[in-house]
Amino acid sequence: MSAKAISEQTGKELLYKYICTSAAVQNRFHYANVTASTDWDRLIQDYPWLQTQRLVVKPDQLIKRRGKLGLIGVNLGLQEVREWVKARMLKETTVGKAKGILKNFLIEPFVAHTQKEEFYVCIYAAREGDYVLFHHEGGVDIGDVDSKALKFLVGVDEKLTEADVKQHLFAHVPEEKKEVLASFVVGLFNLYEDLYFTYLEINPLVVTKNGVYVLDMAAKIDATADYICKAKWGDLEFPPPFGREAYPEEAYIADLDAKSGASLKLTILNPRGRIWTMVAGGGASVVYSDTICDLGGVNELANYGEYSGAPSEQQTYDYAKTILSLMTREKHNDGKVLIIGGSIANFTNVAATFKGIVRAIKDYQTPLKEHEVTIFVRRGGPNYQEGLRVMGEVGKTTGIPIHVFGTETHMTAIVGMALGHRPIPNQPPTAAHTANFLLNASGSVSTPATSRTASFSETKANNDSTPAKKAKHGIPAELPKATTSIPAKATTLFSNHTKSIVWGMQTRAVQGMLDFDYICSRDEPSVAAMVYPFTGDHKQKFYWGHKEILIPVYKSMSDAMKKHPEVDVLINFASLRSAYDSSMETMQFPQIHTIAIIAEGIPEALTRKLIKTADEKGVTVIGPATVGGIKPGCFKIGNTGGMLDNILASKLYRPGSVAYVSRSGGMSNELNNIISRTTDGVFEGVAIGGDRYPGSTFMDHVLRYQDTPGVKMIVVLGEIGGCEEYKICQGVKEGRITKPVVCWCIGTCATMFSSEVQFGHAGACANQASETAVAKNQALREAGIYVPRSFDELGDVIKSVYDELVTNGVIVPAEEVPPPTVPMDYSWARELGLIRKPASFMTSICDERGQELIYAGMPITEVFKEEIGIGGVLGLLWFQRRLPKYACQFIEMCLMVTADHGPAVSGAHNTIVCARAGKDLISSLTSGLLTIGDRFGGALDAAAKQFSKAFDSGLIPMEFVNKMKKEGKLIMGIGHRVKSINNPDMRVQILKDFVKQNFPATPLLDYALDVEKITTSKKPNLILNVDGFIGVAFVDLLRTCGGFTREEADEYVDIGALNGIFVLGRSMGFIGHYLDQKRLKQGLYRHPWDDISYVLPEHMTM
Repeated sequence: MSAKAISEQTGKELLYKYICTSAAVQNRFHYANVTASTDWDRLIQDYPWLQTQRLVVKPDQLIKRRGKLGLIGVNLGLQEVREWVKARMLKETTVGKAKGILKNFLIEPFVAHTQKEEFYVCIYAAREGDYVLFHHEGGVDIGDVDSKALKFLVGVDEKLTEADVKQHLFAHVPEEKKEVLASFVVGLFNLYEDLYFTYLEINPLVVTKNGVYVLDMAAKIDATADYICKAKWGDLEFPPPFGREAYPEEAYIADLDAKSGASLKLTILNPRGRIWTMVAGGGASVVYSDTICDLGGVNELANYGEYSGAPSEQQTYDYAKTILSLMTREKHNDGKVLIIGGSIANFTNVAATFKGIVRAIKDYQTPLKEHEVTIFVRRGGPNYQEGLRVMGEVGKTTGIPIHVFGTETHMTAIVGMALGHRPIPNQPPTAAHTANFLLNASGSVSTPATSRTASFSETKANNDSTPAKKAKHGIPAELPKATTSIPAKATTLFSNHTKSIVWGMQTRAVQGMLDFDYICSRDEPSVAAMVYPFTGDHKQKFYWGHKEILIPVYKSMSDAMKKHPEVDVLINFASLRSAYDSSMETMQFPQIHTIAIIAEGIPEALTRKLIKTADEKGVTVIGPATVGGIKPGCFKIGNTGGMLDNILASKLYRPGSVAYVSRSGGMSNELNNIISRTTDGVFEGVAIGGDRYPGSTFMDHVLRYQDTPGVKMIVVLGEIGGCEEYKICQGVKEGRITKPVVCWCIGTCATMFSSEVQFGHAGACANQASETAVAKNQALREAGIYVPRSFDELGDVIKSVYDELVTNGVIVPAEEVPPPTVPMDYSWARELGLIRKPASFMTSICDERGQELIYAGMPITEVFKEEIGIGGVLGLLWFQRRLPKYACQFIEMCLMVTADHGPAVSGAHNTIVCARAGKDLISSLTSGLLTIGDRFGGALDAAAKQFSKAFDSGLIPMEFVNKMKKEGKLIMGIGHRVKSINNPDMRVQILKDFVKQNFPATPLLDYALDVEKITTSKKPNLILNVDGFIGVAFVDLLRTCGGFTREEADEYVDIGALNGIFVLGRSMGFIGHYLDQKRLKQGLYRHPWDDISYVLPEHMTM
């Protein structure tokens, strides 16, 4: 959603902060907010003016016409305000059809003025620019302001001047007030533009001799501009419409949505309702709500929401878990139903999202059964068969009634089943498996006879096989050149020769386009190149049928355009932050005639600038917020039409006779399915996008279809919000549109809700009665357009119109020709479980694939919640288990005591020499680590092994010492250059005290200390050193903590785990020495001559 209402207090705060005008704006920041928890004494202390001025008080909860409703207290003292608020606080109030609780009030200074000093001003956005409405009379009795006010349009990218305001809006304004008002209105307009408002109304605006007063204000902000305006907006709050409470679950889903590239929406309508929905797709979610309301379920509909844009399994789990939690809080006498519906997905892996839903169902199986919940599922799209299988399986294993249907069932049929209006089939027909497109219906395994080359990275010259004269792509040959300065837009956007550039590293989408090209028997791929500014120029490998080809990737758009002059389409996968700039850059190249902008969430003001530039340059823009479009047999945009199984099932590899246009991408794929089942198929289909201002409109495409001979009938799937459908009515009435048109506007449920609901698409919101779906469907019907009674009947109406055209000979169905086969990608075949292959690596300590990083089965959030520390993390990653707290502390102590031992030891010395030679951190650290071995630092493992072997074999300490002496071997972990029995190593003493106090038993350490007594009696420096102590103590830890078997403990010693303690600890010291040398700016080290003994070879000295 883009345009979101803000509270009056928030709107005024933004106005007072940022308006730039010579008019004296009075009472800046003079307002106080009161809620049920307000401490009045503290409020008076914070706002002392409350005691000295007369006041106005009103609820600030997006309530319209508060004055008419008696919801404004005027010219009151502080005590009167308190009484006025007390009488209304937390009381239920009815506003129109909405019932809500008053709980947020705004107090402001009362402004004494006359009626003649009141004015009305409003600014609102439209496709063509921003309208400024002004009336010389304001206040509660203004009435029908649209018919009274003077109106002035400020075109896109134009500025409002004081002269414009005076000339067009101030016809009835007193002369003495014109200057002040003109300055304020221009400042207000600039504020409106700069802060991305979409609606801003002040009524009344009071102008006295003291200045300008903003009394009542209503405003909406384009929330998608957050990344532009965050510094000025701060953390804006968007309150819910009056009559609908803000639930924490809604905020939770909104937060998930903000952190995800997918779309996740949830609005709770009636938490006690029995009908709950979990629908995939912005358009589909509206259709399901419509159908539920049409079948009498409006009072039981509990929620509106949607998930789309390929959410991960974890995101879908979180979304499903939230809905299941809500619906299992209160029981319903008739039980409850959950409708898990959706259209046919274009690119979302249905099985992956269903896995998240299945996890949630398993977690909530007990409360779901207690609340007698029945689940109905209908879905299509990539890997949907596996998703449906998993969903059906969980019903059998949990005992929850789950009825599962695929694309063979009409999208909304499950609503009738759920509400008891139609029977539930015992055994629904099974659709073909995704893998079936591997099999050619003709039985032939040969590819098309047309020759194919191995690489299309270079532009090819025309040869004899191409037509002698070919129109430039996108421009029909019969059209004369435009004679006006503004070029005409093309009637034909795509042909089987169309070439495109794809902006963004969308390899899956590009491969899908190439596969589509191949089964359409195109001569060459439709993708000539890709543009990706974040890498250098290179070539990317793709499949063309059975062969591998290379497609060039350019860093710069200009390079791609120069090298591929045949390209006339851009498919823009740039993010919402960069889609505007990249699209504007593309339109500087006259070869481009069509741009598809996929990103959702581009600010409306930027979209309107795009539209204006596109109109000036004769470029057709599809989107933003779209999946694109498809022309069967010719070209498809990105992920449109889904994967090959759906393209084949919907016969999108060859043209039919029906052209359609919709807003929703998911619903466009559903139309592909409906049209393929009821007619000879799709000729062309476009999803213009769900934003308020799509780059091209319904009428743009309907007129194209009217002028395209191959199109015999037109289908339009309209939507609540906007007035574009009325232009189709007008076109039919005027005779401009003569082909049969079937149209249905979704969103009919909106008029049945008591409070305003913003549906999934940004443009799906009616701002006036004429924008409702009900009003538009009625107008379309009256204009002579074929309008079904509901979406359920859309397919039937399409079929009846088609059958009539066939009967009249307008359409002559062509003979089906089987398409060529396309091999399945390895990754997708593996996803479907059709193949298997041994993994190159195995790991058992960490898993980063899900929503959350997992260490040895422990989620990272739990790692911090449990405060297991570095020792605990090391236990998980090295030993694959949670260690006792004392063990984690011991590990951390070992890391601390081994961190450093001065610059003289070999490892630190090497690190320092390397650092002073100008080497980087990694090289210097590595040079130090390479010195670790039996002689330096690496004695932990060796000591552990020697002492363990002696202890386990039953040797007494004296026998062990004598044995090692007899074999001429050093006892690892015994001896120190500096420390001795008389000068003990405090590191060992600290560790020894901790181990003796906390370890359950220390048999090996006791054995090593007995050995130390023998060795130090011979020489005082033959002590148990820090390496030896850690080695033997760690063996005691592994053997006695209860977490390891004896075999596991010995294995960890054998594979070198203990030396890892020294390596990890000492790395901290080595890095410290590196940083120290760099900080001290030490030069290249050269060893002094006087520290080197230069001698001759032995044979020369004799």
